[in-house]
Amino acid sequence: MSEQTVLLSKGRYVARLAAGDVDIAAVQALRTLCFRTPRIDQDEFDSECAHILVEDSRSGALVCCFRMLVLDGGNDVSRSYSAQFYDLSALHAFEGRMVEMGRFCIHQAWNDADILRVAWGAMTAYVDQNDIQMLFGCSSFAGTETEDYLDAFAMLKHRHLAPKRWLPRVKAPNVFRYAARLRRKPDAKKAMLRMPPLLRTYLMMGGWVSDHAVVDTHMNTLHVFTGLEIGAIPPARKRLLRAVAG
Repeated sequence: MSEQTVLLSKGRYVARLAAGDVDIAAVQALRTLCFRTPRIDQDEFDSECAHILVEDSRSGALVCCFRMLVLDGGNDVSRSYSAQFYDLSALHAFEGRMVEMGRFCIHQAWNDADILRVAWGAMTAYVDQNDIQMLFGCSSFAGTETEDYLDAFAMLKHRHLAPKRWLPRVKAPNVFRYAARLRRKPDAKKAMLRMPPLLRTYLMMGGWVSDHAVVDTHMNTLHVFTGLEIGAIPPARKRLLRAVAG
């Protein structure tokens, strides 16, 4: 393994950049398994992105993967995967470099919190290396039924909506306008139990979300646009991330 491709090595896990077609095929196979798609999970964005693999150093097993698309600024945001589903015109005014993180998945057979920590550490290293000012993507809830997630959506409405200056507008034909429709006070415990781990981590870092969820029948998910301004991450959280990344 080339030293140049390694982003992070912690404990039994190594995070590295994909080094060729064999690695790309491996991440697509893991995505197909995790997302349960009938065909190999691949699209035109795969050739535009850097792919990060998290592997078990003992067995070489691929346990987690995601991809990163670097954009020079808000004027470039229409190139992103997320722009297919959200009207991101408000982000055109964002001046710093951005990266879209997508297709994040962890192998179902691996239930180890350190995998997510190492993945976030690798993301942090990548963000620092590429002078990124905003991290964004689509955060997914499994399935397309909203009933199971009403407390989670109520929590997003009350605490985590995007600033008005960056708020994505509706573009997809099938959406759940939870911020407009929900009147309930969230049960915090139920909300956090149903919140996807990746989204939960975004929120802990100061991330924010769109005011609606897209009902994606192709991927069998509900997803919200999620943004994280690097400069707004609380200093204590930033130190923790950099401690892992370092």
